[in-house]
Amino acid sequence: MSKEPVNPLPGLVIFDCDGVLVDSEPLSILVDQQVLADLGWSISRQEIIERFVGRSHDHFLATVEEHLGHPLPADWEDRYQGRYREAYQQDLRPVDGIVQALNVIDSRTCVASSGSHDKMRFTLGITGLWQRFEGRIFSASDVLRGKPAPDLFLYAAAAMAVEPADCVVVEDSRAGVQAALAAKMKVIGYAGGVTPRPQLTLPGVVVIDHMRSLPAAIAAVF
Repeated sequence: MSKEPVNPLPGLVIFDCDGVLVDSEPLSILVDQQVLADLGWSISRQEIIERFVGRSHDHFLATVEEHLGHPLPADWEDRYQGRYREAYQQDLRPVDGIVQALNVIDSRTCVASSGSHDKMRFTLGITGLWQRFEGRIFSASDVLRGKPAPDLFLYAAAAMAVEPADCVVVEDSRAGVQAALAAKMKVIGYAGGVTPRPQLTLPGVVVIDHMRSLPAAIAAVF
C-alpha cells in the first residue's frame, strides 16, 4: 500500500509584527524609557525587554500602575502617542531580510501581534508591508488573554481554518515563543532583535539569527 505524500510546507506561517516584520522594538524601548521616566519610573533598557517586549498593552498598563501604586489617568496616553509615531515615521524599517524571505515563502501567511490594530496599520503601512497581510491581521485585543497565553495564535489559526499542528509561528520575544509552544505549534525564534538568544532557546524552538535563514528553517521544522 502506498503512503500518502507528506506536505513539506506548513499550512500557515504566523508572523509576530514588532521585531519580526518591522524593526520597531529598539525605537519603542527608547520611547518607553522616556515615557516611564515622565510617569515616575526610571527603568533600564534590559528591564523593559524582560517585562514588556512581546506583551500586550493591557499588561504594560497593569504593570506600570502596580509599580507606581496608583492608576493612571484615562487620557494619559494622549500625551505620549505622538512620540512613538514620530519615532516610527522617521526611522522605522522592515526587519533586515524579511521582505526577501516573504518573497520566497509559499505557505499562507498572517500576522498575530500583541500590538493594536491601529498600531499595526500604521507600522506595516509605512514600511510597505500592509498590503501583504491585509485581511489576515490579528491583535491581542481580539482575544481575552495575550501572550504568553496561546489564545491569539489559536484564534488566528481558527480564523484561517488551519489546524494548530500545521502552523509555524515566527517570534522574537520569550512571551511569544511560550505562547506558540502552548498553542502546540511549531516555533521559529528570531534572535536578531532585542531579545537575547538564550531567552528564545526553549525545547522545540528553532532559533535563527537572520531572516535570510527563515525559509530554510520553515522547511526544516516540517
